[in-house]
Amino acid sequence: MPHIASRHASVTCGPYDPLVTPPVVLAYFGDDPARTYQLVQWLPVLETLHPHAPVAVVTRDPGSADVLRIRTPLPVLLAESFNDVTALYGELDARVVLYCNNSRLNFDSLLDARLLHVHVGHGESDKQSMASNNAKAYDRVLVAGEAAVQRHATGLLAFDTDRLVRIGRPQLDLRPAPLLEPTERRTVLYAPTWEGDADYNDYTSLDRMGAAIVRALLAVPDVRVVYKPHPRIATSRTPSVVAAHREVLRLLGDAVRREPAAGHRSVAAGDILAIMGDCDAMVTDVSAVGLDWLYLRTDRPIFLTDKHDDPERLRHDAPVSRCADVVDGASLANLTALVTSRLEHDEHHLARVAMRRHYFDDVAVGESTARFVETVVELVALRDRLLAEQGLGPAVDGAITA
Repeated sequence: MPHIASRHASVTCGPYDPLVTPPVVLAYFGDDPARTYQLVQWLPVLETLHPHAPVAVVTRDPGSADVLRIRTPLPVLLAESFNDVTALYGELDARVVLYCNNSRLNFDSLLDARLLHVHVGHGESDKQSMASNNAKAYDRVLVAGEAAVQRHATGLLAFDTDRLVRIGRPQLDLRPAPLLEPTERRTVLYAPTWEGDADYNDYTSLDRMGAAIVRALLAVPDVRVVYKPHPRIATSRTPSVVAAHREVLRLLGDAVRREPAAGHRSVAAGDILAIMGDCDAMVTDVSAVGLDWLYLRTDRPIFLTDKHDDPERLRHDAPVSRCADVVDGASLANLTALVTSRLEHDEHHLARVAMRRHYFDDVAVGESTARFVETVVELVALRDRLLAEQGLGPAVDGAITA
């Protein structure tokens, strides 16, 4: 095998040296550092996969490579140009490529017809972008459960649902160290999503309701309020989002000065899964965060925002809203009383149990990672069988065809 740290790619090797253990699975990431959170959440899962099917990460941006290299012992390869990708794939004998998003740069990798291409996403949510025609580019699309299958079947024309593989959500098997200090107070989390990259994918409540939500939560008796925005809110250039974010930080800062012992805080960095376990309720938007809460904290109340004030649309587009209290223009004024009441009398618990099955089947904590590993190992074997049936070996020259 040629030395992959050549003119085509640079590599930093931890204990997993690709020169000693050639990767059979590639985790491809084409975007800039601001989006690396999409792959970072997969790194511990990929490290679990590695003993069964050796993994390497392929990046296109030097800054992204730097971010990922300090997050994982897996080898991180850098192939900046299309020619670099072509040469790197020609030198490696990988079988499967995993994609955590739908970056336009994914198509440089998808051109390699000797590999199986698998979309794994970076969360399960009801955002419109979760079922797009990009799914048709991949040999397999790994999804959480029945809700995702229905989303693809009803949202796409002429899509082969046999490409969908239901595995649950492996990240929810992880148990990150807690980020919050212990408290006797009831902790309520406000976790807004970002504004998206287009109007159709804008689900954030921050610009329209964020400050009012935080004021209402701070008025709940015996409460600790925690603010954990989507990572991209901190770098947003949308004036209304920037202003709302600053106002929320100001409100929390004032509350801390008035009552330091309450423990109110904002969390700019870190895994939100490391926060949820110490929270008693959450206010969030249509996003993966709400469904992660549904899976992990089924026994705790959730409040879902509706920035469009369209309850029928929300019920249709986001089934999780049917087992949550909805925060919109009409209900926002009563949010303090509603949260206070739900912390004492949770009326939607049984509905959340049923809804959890809709999104995640009956997958128990710990089973998603096993399903993921089994699926990828089977695809590695399938790729070799398919090449053999065509009379081609696993090491064919001229890997990429335009």
